[in-house]
Amino acid sequence: MNPNKISFKNDYSEAAHPLVLEALQRDFLKQEAGYGEDSSTLRACDLIRSFCQKPNAEVHFVTGGTLANLVVTAALLQPYESVIAAASGHICVHESGAIEATGHKIHEIAHKNGKIRPSDIEEVVNLHTDEHMVRPRMVYISQTTELGTVYSRSEIESISQTCARCNLFLYLDGARLGSALASSQDSPSLPEIASLVDAFYIGGTKNGALFGEAIVLCRPNLAPHFRNNLKQRGALLAKGRALGAQFEALFTGNLFLELAKKANSAAEKLTAAIGAKGYQFAYPPMSNQIFPILPDELIKKMSDSFDFYIWNRVDSGHRTIRLVTSWATSEESIERFIEVLSA
Repeated sequence: MNPNKISFKNDYSEAAHPLVLEALQRDFLKQEAGYGEDSSTLRACDLIRSFCQKPNAEVHFVTGGTLANLVVTAALLQPYESVIAAASGHICVHESGAIEATGHKIHEIAHKNGKIRPSDIEEVVNLHTDEHMVRPRMVYISQTTELGTVYSRSEIESISQTCARCNLFLYLDGARLGSALASSQDSPSLPEIASLVDAFYIGGTKNGALFGEAIVLCRPNLAPHFRNNLKQRGALLAKGRALGAQFEALFTGNLFLELAKKANSAAEKLTAAIGAKGYQFAYPPMSNQIFPILPDELIKKMSDSFDFYIWNRVDSGHRTIRLVTSWATSEESIERFIEVLSA
């Protein structure tokens, strides 16, 4: 990353929100229990249960999203069981085969703007008929998707009903769940998500935390001895308070949602400016990730001042780029981007 450029590459370039850092320093020298049994972590668990309206849910903290996906999959599935996911899903593309390394096959299915349909899930289930094949047992979705789109309430309800009918777990990757909750789309609330899926995680790394994700197991005894799975895979931190304190700060008051709203607002301003110039988007802008299609010469000009990912080639003269805003994206950065775009 070039320090002389403004970055729109991701939403974790800045370290952490000041209130999160303050929480980490509070009672810094106080002796506490380890492995997530300290007072801050226990309070954070209660806060998340309250926000989810799930008093009996299990809450566990891990350092990153790939680790969350790996541990949940390993805990819920038998060795001969498999996962259904959109071909664009994080577990399919950006986790270096972490799920496959646990011994579980992933069925990559077609998607529309990053989202999968119930009929595609049923097709995979119906194709696997006997003991000579793996047994589909989990559906993996992301909210938001890898393409910045957001599942509506009715879409997740339909997938949830299909999973119940087909005896499948429904697991939601919430790396950018804050952005989905703050979206202007008809996205389900946190209590609604907790009632529709079997397990999910709340992403802190991309929404103001220094690091960390909160795994929520939505019903008792969903994954017995889950802490054993955490320990076996190196996910049970001795200084678990470093995770708990951050989530206590994020879920005290409304900080988690406020930070996500700020990220979305910045993306909406970029979207409006880019659209006003007549440029199209590869996927509908719904969150803090947007994917404008720009001429090559403009991309070259913009890259002199800004960092961003070039997503794909559209035609001989245009490519899609990805712009990501965060809770810390400044008004000055947005104004500078619009200024260079307009020039």
